[in-house]
Amino acid sequence: MPQTDHLKTDCSKCAALCCLVLAFDKGKDFAFSKNPCEPCRNLSGHRCSIHDRLTQEGFSGCVAYDCLGAGNRVVQEVFAGQSWQTDPRLTRVMMEAFSGMCEVHKRIDLLRVAGTLPLDPREDQIRREFLERLEEHRWSGSELNDFEVGLALEIDIFLHAIRKYLPAGSPIAW
Repeated sequence: MPQTDHLKTDCSKCAALCCLVLAFDKGKDFAFSKNPCEPCRNLSGHRCSIHDRLTQEGFSGCVAYDCLGAGNRVVQEVFAGQSWQTDPRLTRVMMEAFSGMCEVHKRIDLLRVAGTLPLDPREDQIRREFLERLEEHRWSGSELNDFEVGLALEIDIFLHAIRKYLPAGSPIAW
């Protein structure tokens, strides 16, 4: 594993991308509905104005959500600390990069879990190579946009092939 754990979420290094990009419907987990690409009305700058009482205010879905570090990685690595809030021209490209990085981080998480399976040496080598590519690469916005039609597909095919190692009834789905 690299020195920096990319799957560690650090909201202080993000620009509230989940509060912008994600949509939710009013119900058990959310007190109101929010459209995708619309800033949450609880957002105050880069912080949630009700963060310390999310559950009490009806936002247990926010408490449960974890971008797996995609937001902080996009802001710090791809956009060098810039924010859509201070430079509105970045809004669309940051949203796209966040969506792409979420997909990268989902694959990192799945590949790490796959390391606990009894893979044969060749399969484990492939897994480690994919993991290294995802974790060590410095992503650009355009690369993140292309991720799902290239490398993500290769990884998904690999993960599908190693499903045979999952125990029956496993909650892991890939």
